[in-house]
Amino acid sequence: MTEKHCEWCDNSFKTKSKNQIYCSVECRTLATKEKVVKRYKFTKAKERQGKNRRCAGGCNTLLSIYNDNSFCDNCLTNNKRVDKTIREIKDFFEYEQK
Repeated sequence: MTEKHCEWCDNSFKTKSKNQIYCSVECRTLATKEKVVKRYKFTKAKERQGKNRRCAGGCNTLLSIYNDNSFCDNCLTNNKRVDKTIREIKDFFEYEQK
């Protein structure tokens, strides 16, 4: 048929049908998975619209509808530091026991 560029990987390919936009099944599958994830996130944000959500970290900050976590950025950052420190302590003691 004609030569097109794949919408996923941008490689050149010859189409087998007039409405083909991906060069392979793999590209089509990856593009579809990405679209599903985007649609899921958009739907979840729409469900949270109009609801007041507060941070579960105890600071009682009002969360955005686009925030997928139940923690605000400040509490999430602090939780990451605590988790990292705990892992380092565990690794230290495991190393000492060897």
